[in-house]
Amino acid sequence: MNTITRWNPISEFEDLLDRYHRHFGLPRQNGDNEGRDLFKRSDWIPPVDIQENADSFEIHAELPGIPKENVKVTVHEGVLSIQGERQQEETTEDNKQHRVERVYGSFLRRFTLPDNVSEEGINARFRDGVLTLTLRKVEPAQPKSIEVDVA
Repeated sequence: MNTITRWNPISEFEDLLDRYHRHFGLPRQNGDNEGRDLFKRSDWIPPVDIQENADSFEIHAELPGIPKENVKVTVHEGVLSIQGERQQEETTEDNKQHRVERVYGSFLRRFTLPDNVSEEGINARFRDGVLTLTLRKVEPAQPKSIEVDVA
């Protein structure tokens, strides 16, 4: 069963504006976003590949330079969340930076789990900067037929 994700162009535009303001050190348009975890913004979005085989789905997330202690994977009400933070190395007066192209800060990716995935059957591996999540498939629950006696 394929899951359809609704595209929200306004949200993407707001994300773009937030990144623009952060890049130039300007205050955010929507405040500090604290306490709004459902609509939490990310400083960057790690790329992912999602593959399916007969027994499972696999999500591969690129997280280079991030220690596994800074990555958190959770499942809540059928939504898988991958979140964490890439911290920038501190600079000193002796260490000049000529170019900074990598993006630093927090990230959050969320995926709605299909009905045929067990929340308990999720395994995680983290190696060489790639987080691999294996989501085991299960048989979807079949509707039960209940016989009703009419008096």
